[in-house]
Amino acid sequence: MRFIHTADWHLGRLMHGVHLTEDQACVLDQIIEVVKDARPDAFLVSGDIYDRALPPPDAVQLLDDFLTRMVIDFGVPVMLIAGNHDSACRLEFASRVLAGQELYVSGSAGLEVLTLTVGDQAGPVHFYALPYAEPSTVRERFKSDSISNHEEALRALIERVRLIHPPGERSVLLAHAFVAGGKETESERPLSVGGADKVDCSCFEGFNYVALGHLHRPQTAGGPEIRYAGSLLKYSFSEADHRKTLSLVEMDEKGECSIENIALTPRRDVRRIEGYLKGILNGPEDGDSREDYVMVTLLDTGAILDAMGKLREVYPNILHIERPCLEFGSGISRDRVDHRQLNDSDLFADFFAQVTGKDLTDAEAASYEFLVDDLRRREREAIAHEAP
Repeated sequence: MRFIHTADWHLGRLMHGVHLTEDQACVLDQIIEVVKDARPDAFLVSGDIYDRALPPPDAVQLLDDFLTRMVIDFGVPVMLIAGNHDSACRLEFASRVLAGQELYVSGSAGLEVLTLTVGDQAGPVHFYALPYAEPSTVRERFKSDSISNHEEALRALIERVRLIHPPGERSVLLAHAFVAGGKETESERPLSVGGADKVDCSCFEGFNYVALGHLHRPQTAGGPEIRYAGSLLKYSFSEADHRKTLSLVEMDEKGECSIENIALTPRRDVRRIEGYLKGILNGPEDGDSREDYVMVTLLDTGAILDAMGKLREVYPNILHIERPCLEFGSGISRDRVDHRQLNDSDLFADFFAQVTGKDLTDAEAASYEFLVDDLRRREREAIAHEAP
């Protein structure tokens, strides 16, 4: 059995105001070429298909073109699930009709689990789709007051899978979640604050392969068979050191998997450059492109007239400039904490200390996290329940 695992496409994404649709189309064309060569038995996308609940028309058209080639031209069954960026009801529109063409879309998590069964010489492999769901949504659908966080919600959903899975047969689970210990980046939208969004890898015990989405760095999550495919492209400068791939998985008759990570080459790379203006204006080093999306950290301490204009003559797609000497002041060490790497709770605690001169108490921190989680949950639920 051979299948491809991808995730976190974020179609329609903007990066520093630049539309990335053409860049995404370039990578999707590469994936098509991999499919032509590998001829997989299934193709998986583990959430965050779009970057927002109301995607722009060109993003919808891009997805339509890709899925048409996959399902109609190549005859490859496709299973995709909603992530926390997607509108569940919009994504799964006409899903029952599409399933007749072997395009399986699961937007809303509930009592029924979308299943795709594909056979090989050793027998069937069952693919189970668990889209992202708010704990409050799962609590309501399961009528269980015991579900209060993301892990309890996920375990309740997985238990439904265990009830319908034939004993002894091979299984693959698609899920969109934050597994504890995973390495995150600044381009991922938090599921909640204070760590309540994390789930333990023990949730996935018993599955032969777990195709995860949410974290943008390709990585394992507690075991070689529990994997994040990573995002389609680098969506922030914190991902500049990532190597974006898709996962081509070979499953044998016992359910053991071998994984080949196939590199995806972007139309333009995302890079960080640090140095003095004079040196940077000499142009890129060997092998680097002037056309890449770049962020420049200037070490110059003096005034610079039109730094962006000068740099754009060398790097036409420069997106951002940092001046540490202006941001931190000449008397402050450059080792100061980078606030972009802090989570919401830490940022608020730092702000509170600067304004009041006191640290947050545990009770105050808990109140903040409760309020922010509640506001975000209401916002996501409002988007999810909008009429398509």
